[in-house]
Amino acid sequence: MKSTTLKTWSLFLVLALASSCGGDGDGGGDPDPQPTPVPAPSAATLVFPADNTECNEGEILSDTQSRVLFQWNASPNTDSYQVNLTNLNTNSTALTNSTANEAEITLLRGVPYEWFVVSRANGTSETASSAVWRFYNAGPGITNYAPFPAEAVSPGRGATISTTTLVTLEWNGNDIDNDIDSYNLYFGSDNPPALLESGITDTSFEVSVTSGQTYYWQVETVDSAGNQTLSELFNFRVE
Repeated sequence: MKSTTLKTWSLFLVLALASSCGGDGDGGGDPDPQPTPVPAPSAATLVFPADNTECNEGEILSDTQSRVLFQWNASPNTDSYQVNLTNLNTNSTALTNSTANEAEITLLRGVPYEWFVVSRANGTSETASSAVWRFYNAGPGITNYAPFPAEAVSPGRGATISTTTLVTLEWNGNDIDNDIDSYNLYFGSDNPPALLESGITDTSFEVSVTSGQTYYWQVETVDSAGNQTLSELFNFRVE
């Protein structure tokens, strides 16, 4: 009897020691520490080519092409950059990657472009985009540049607005020669829209709308030299 009691007491001590030392593997030791999150990159600040200017620097490759060095300020927490460059005559976009805060890109001469830079960091899917700038790449024999395509201000592209019967269309126009003369407005529920008004000297125009309809609009910018530039197609829906 004494032997059985001794064995039972010994087994109890072994189990108690194992439990206090975490011998069963549950709750023993600290859990694995969580990895330090990778900080999101910050947006870059564009430097060159400057906004709404003529770019007359770079290496001329031919009558139709030149090579331009794009530059921006390095942004915090960033490992690489992606330059998004859009030909505003064709609306085609090209992407250029760089691990530095500059990139050489071959451009068509005498063509308007739009560009911005996306900052990226290794270990995170988060990105940050710079402001969007526009410029004209200088071309041979051009004494007066066509205006930049107008940009929609209100309603925003693809917006849905509350039920109403009147909407004021607003846009921005820019020309490096500063000689915009007027605007022609195309508007309607058909795609593409028909000409609604020509010779507008303001950058807004009030139009009549109906609930439940989607409307399309474009702005043609005309300068004093007779150059004309049509914007992209904008649209909005009325609830």
